[in-house]
Amino acid sequence: MIRHKPLGSGHPYVDDTDQRSPRHPIAGEPVALGVRTSPELTNVICELEITGSDGSVTKATETLTRVPAASRGQVIDGGHLASAQAKLARAASGWQITLAPAEPGTTYKYRFIGQNENGGTEKTRWASYSPASWTRTSHALGVVGTDRVIADSVEVLHDGVRPLRVRFALPLAPNERVTGFGERFDALDHRGTQLDSVVFEQYKSQGANRKTYMPMPFAHVVGGDGWGFHLETSRRTWYDIGATDEHRLVVEAEVGPEPLHENTLLNLKFFEGTPTAVLQSFLSHAGSPTELPDWVFKLWASGNEWNTQAEVLRQMDLHRDTGIPVGSVVIEAWSDESTFTAFRDAQYEPNSDGSPHRLSDFTFPEHGAWPDPKAMVDDLRSRDIRVVLWQIPLIKMRPHPQGQARFDADAAVREGRLIREEAPDGSLRPYRNRGWWFPLSLMPDLTDPEAARWWTEKRRYLVEEIGIDGFKTDGGEHAWGEELQYLSGMRGDEGNNLFPVAYAKAYGDLLKSAGKAPVTFSRAGFTGSQAHGAFWAGDENSTWDAFRWSLFAGLSASACGVLYWGWDFAGFSGEIPSSELYLRSAAAAAFVPVMQYHSEFNHHRKPSRDRTPWNIQERTGDDTVIPVFRELVELRERLIPYLSEQARRTIATGAPLMRPLYFDHAQDQEVWKHPLEWMLGDDLLVAPVTEEGAMTWTVYLPSGDWVDAWSGDNYSGNQAVDTPAPLNRVPVFVRAAAWETMKGVFSPDL
Repeated sequence: MIRHKPLGSGHPYVDDTDQRSPRHPIAGEPVALGVRTSPELTNVICELEITGSDGSVTKATETLTRVPAASRGQVIDGGHLASAQAKLARAASGWQITLAPAEPGTTYKYRFIGQNENGGTEKTRWASYSPASWTRTSHALGVVGTDRVIADSVEVLHDGVRPLRVRFALPLAPNERVTGFGERFDALDHRGTQLDSVVFEQYKSQGANRKTYMPMPFAHVVGGDGWGFHLETSRRTWYDIGATDEHRLVVEAEVGPEPLHENTLLNLKFFEGTPTAVLQSFLSHAGSPTELPDWVFKLWASGNEWNTQAEVLRQMDLHRDTGIPVGSVVIEAWSDESTFTAFRDAQYEPNSDGSPHRLSDFTFPEHGAWPDPKAMVDDLRSRDIRVVLWQIPLIKMRPHPQGQARFDADAAVREGRLIREEAPDGSLRPYRNRGWWFPLSLMPDLTDPEAARWWTEKRRYLVEEIGIDGFKTDGGEHAWGEELQYLSGMRGDEGNNLFPVAYAKAYGDLLKSAGKAPVTFSRAGFTGSQAHGAFWAGDENSTWDAFRWSLFAGLSASACGVLYWGWDFAGFSGEIPSSELYLRSAAAAAFVPVMQYHSEFNHHRKPSRDRTPWNIQERTGDDTVIPVFRELVELRERLIPYLSEQARRTIATGAPLMRPLYFDHAQDQEVWKHPLEWMLGDDLLVAPVTEEGAMTWTVYLPSGDWVDAWSGDNYSGNQAVDTPAPLNRVPVFVRAAAWETMKGVFSPDL
């Protein structure tokens, strides 16, 4: 076996051994070419045909050297690779060669030949490329609004066949801060840094790695005149935000092969005014949030080891018995892990045509994992607890599917419901997931209305007959590769970032068609996601760093118009948090739009790693956990009418519900020294304790008159104050004009 994939797997941050790097070479820069082989091939050469700009042809043969093989961002030699490719990976070898920088106008044609000890050979197909060059232009950008593009800064990268990227610069004044760019985990102000915008599953440590599930090519520029911008593209973009030149924000964007209009390759919109005005203008294009019911503001409870009806009911009984209100339970491990439409242990006759089932088609064994799902949902609904079920937008193909899963896969292929990719012979075949999670799965094209309907109809009985109120639309990040083909004709470079938007929309449409609110709970998204359900910040460990990273994520997502947002407070992965981290994080979560705890699957090992308050109390030996947590959730319950009112105001005005302080105080440079404070609606200033061991906390109060929510003391703004911070309280200050209305939330006996 010898394999070369010029464009690789499509991993946005790591090159594969068997690809060309960079995928689209640039004149004057070296190019690495590589292959992977099976072990019997002991030597690999590269045959080159180089055609110069004058038409001259030079032929050469170069020998490759061995390198550690890597695929899909995973190192093979000695490292972990997803199970579906582990056997192949252990048997494969990597080989590479680096070619000298090429001149503009040169064309490279190449192939690889592998040789074994007996003189036999294997060959790859011929591949080719022409290195691209940057050319200054004045016509590539279509600008709407006040044109802030620096004169003569616009350039186009062209390979002689098609344009590849556009680059331009925007001015930055000394006091201007640059924020936004979707959900970002490392900071609010990105000035002095470089980042990009592509949907990616960064599993944990997002703040350290500066990658995100939910990017957006949208930013606020705060502190000067007040403005913002949006690149009207779903392709990948890059930003140098004063890192190279402190006075310039340099933007680079992939573009399509054809102009949008005449010579225009990229549309750029500028917005003027306050951050709220900028955001409202952006949302008028991207789409505003849809109001969700008040139960979304109640506590969400979840644990991956709640994988039976008995365990779900036991955990909800413990909520009742400890007096801790809960509004919804998210059940992740409910399905057969094959179809993701049938409860585990359910007995039924598969539909060979891949058509949907109804509830009457299923028999639920009395002693199975889920003996009566409808009765469970009805019971929980009688307690005012909604049920949300986990989903994944993939058709698993490893292990080889059987029964209904096999019929679903066959129907998806037969009926043309799938995202496709180009085969080596140039034909199209179903795309196989290249990510590490559920590798080689098929992926329904949920950007296509008919394919989305075909997929969601299989879940209709869950909503209409069992009574499910929402779906956790997990894993929307698995479309990799610019060469993918969507049913609409979009290629992957244009469609991959849009997939998670369509995914949430498809399930929201199902819920609405059944007369329910479109409650979806997603971690991946892009421009347009604002209009589709709720979001959480992805998977994280139980650490203080992760706590802070998550709050940055919520504030930056909110600044881009995401209304219903939360995170797995105190983390979901690894060893349990300390009681202090758990309660500090829960206290902060009481003042964000979605308050939820969750924990990963730990194979039912003991002691439990559930993030329930009773398990944290038992594991840590801290008897204050349950009473303090109860107090926090009771406070949250009293906040719900305010949250509901303020959410409606957010939808009407664009002012975020979880609002960074710079929204209302754009000229106050002090707010940037306290980036993890926020306004919750118009009247509450929240300053969570995010450092271990602190029992007092410094809170910056911007201009205005404020009342300490716990003491009732009055303060003037434009100052920092030190306030007591016991574990059962997050520092909160109320706008003085709203104190009479709000004081009952914090002192219910008043």
